[in-house]
Amino acid sequence: APSNHLEAESAAWLERFLQDFEGTVGAITHDRYFLDNVAGWILELDRGEGIPWEGNYSSWLEQKDQRLAQEASQEAARRKSIEKELEWVRQGAKGRQSKGKARLARFEELNSVEYQKRNETNELFIPPGPRLGDKVIEVSNLRKSYGDRVLIDDLSFSVPKGAIVGIIGPNGAGKSTLFRMMSGQEQPDSGTITLGETVKLASVDQFRDAMDNSKTVWEEVSGGLDIMKIGNTEMPSRAYVGRFNFKGVDQGKRVGELSGGERGRLHLAKLLQVGGNVLLLDEPTNDLDIETLRALENALLEFPGCAMVISHDRWFLDRIATHILDYQDEGKVEFFEGNFTEYEEYKKRTLGAEALEPKRIKYKRIAK
Repeated sequence: APSNHLEAESAAWLERFLQDFEGTVGAITHDRYFLDNVAGWILELDRGEGIPWEGNYSSWLEQKDQRLAQEASQEAARRKSIEKELEWVRQGAKGRQSKGKARLARFEELNSVEYQKRNETNELFIPPGPRLGDKVIEVSNLRKSYGDRVLIDDLSFSVPKGAIVGIIGPNGAGKSTLFRMMSGQEQPDSGTITLGETVKLASVDQFRDAMDNSKTVWEEVSGGLDIMKIGNTEMPSRAYVGRFNFKGVDQGKRVGELSGGERGRLHLAKLLQVGGNVLLLDEPTNDLDIETLRALENALLEFPGCAMVISHDRWFLDRIATHILDYQDEGKVEFFEGNFTEYEEYKKRTLGAEALEPKRIKYKRIAK
């Protein structure tokens, strides 16, 4: 996993290096832009079988879609998920706008009993919370430091209704700190964070250790209840756990035996059952396999609320983000309307190509 935990600029630099490398490279990765830009062959491990495909990730999607079409009805849910991502790849940048409005318009349908029943076959589902008002999150003149390091210096932005904000920047820049201030766990040095009256936060963080390793997957999520309240509705707990791709015997696995990706799915299942309408997702893509990443993307695109997502996964950010919040040097944080690629193009136009090169973050020091 060469691109795991690399910020976006470092992953892009690695791609450019490998494109010029004359030797042979074998890489295990779930980074789809990396696979798209570097791979000439893909070896897919599927149900105990190794399947070689010639081409990059987009080519694999095309070939995989054709193969699943031949595998009949039991693969219908997986094929639908792949087709959604393939449609996004094919339509190019032009057709990727107005995501927020379309999701908001589906609020009533997502809340309906019929939709809940229909959706039981989906791989991952984010239950809708209460309807959001026009005011979501407003940040004004925010400042936060640790010791003599300024992480955030005079940050102001407003999250519009229907937005999905991708948060990027080097590790240690203060991205998770912003979430802790939004959820009231920490206080800013100065400035304000104001949540709208209708906002109900649901926070999924990158630390997945607060789970009981001796419990089964089903016990950890359900608390032993056969019927659970999920957002605004009730449903069988095993059906809910199944929506996070824990089928049958997988629900009986001990938490301590799970892989990183399985722990990630379990963590999402626990935190999302509260039915929030504003999600704070801290590195939700870490350790997830490509199928679960795709399922999470599709679930976020269906979600009628707002989300703020910390991630280094450029493909993920391009599919879901309506806005980008970029942590830069010396406490500067920039808010941009558009997805990751659009933001990179904007930076290149305004600052030059060197702005896309990876570098260590420079902290502003507090004057004494």
